[in-house]
Amino acid sequence: MDFCTIASGSSGNCTYVGSDHTALLVDAGITGKRIADGLHAIDRDPSQIHAVLVTHEHSDHIRSLGILARKYHLPMYGTPGTMDYVMHCSQMGYIDPSLIHLIMPDEPFSIGDLEIEGFRIRHDAAQPCGYRISSGGHSMAIATDMGCYDEYTVEHLQGLDGIILEANHDVNMLQAGPYPYPLKRRILGQLGHLSNESAGALLCEILHDDMKQIVLGHLSKENNYEALAFAAVHTEITMGDNPYHGDDFNIEVARRDEPGQLHSV
Repeated sequence: MDFCTIASGSSGNCTYVGSDHTALLVDAGITGKRIADGLHAIDRDPSQIHAVLVTHEHSDHIRSLGILARKYHLPMYGTPGTMDYVMHCSQMGYIDPSLIHLIMPDEPFSIGDLEIEGFRIRHDAAQPCGYRISSGGHSMAIATDMGCYDEYTVEHLQGLDGIILEANHDVNMLQAGPYPYPLKRRILGQLGHLSNESAGALLCEILHDDMKQIVLGHLSKENNYEALAFAAVHTEITMGDNPYHGDDFNIEVARRDEPGQLHSV
């Protein structure tokens, strides 16, 4: 199984996850052209994608769902709250109702040879979820757009081979930055986004000897930057209550506007 961020950030999100027989996108929050170009950049054919998993209905995650549905007749999976918004959003255009598949968190389902389980996340959206995807005894997860985490989150992220985890902002940059106070409060709240330090603390709860790849994603353009996110998470791992050092793991920071590396787990 392999995975790659096509785009990851507050301005748009799309991730590729695939096995030898099945290929998925998680979210489609950038233009259809950028998705196609990103897939071609990692030698994947957009017409061979089997489905899209949708985490939640914010525009930076659903922008091109309608385009993909009409061009490729691509099925899409999401919670009832998320997909109700998608189906009634005028900006999506017409979507064939037969392409909509409703899923519930904690109820596993399969697409091809990929086993998938949604898990609840805390975010200011209708019914958001992250996804854990497994194949051939290996698993990865996508956990972004979370204002906080708890034991439930940690439980669903145990034993992973790879993870795309939100490291959205540096708290000091956000507090001192130009955002209006209500937006700062939203981002820092329990339904907002994970800070660099919170991402590192969560990793300390789920790291194990066989973790192959960590990708830090959904970085804020205004309140974070790649080197800072990497350094903060690296320090949290090294100084945290766990037996590891930051150098023990492959840590990549996802890019906002271009595909990352294709990782195999």
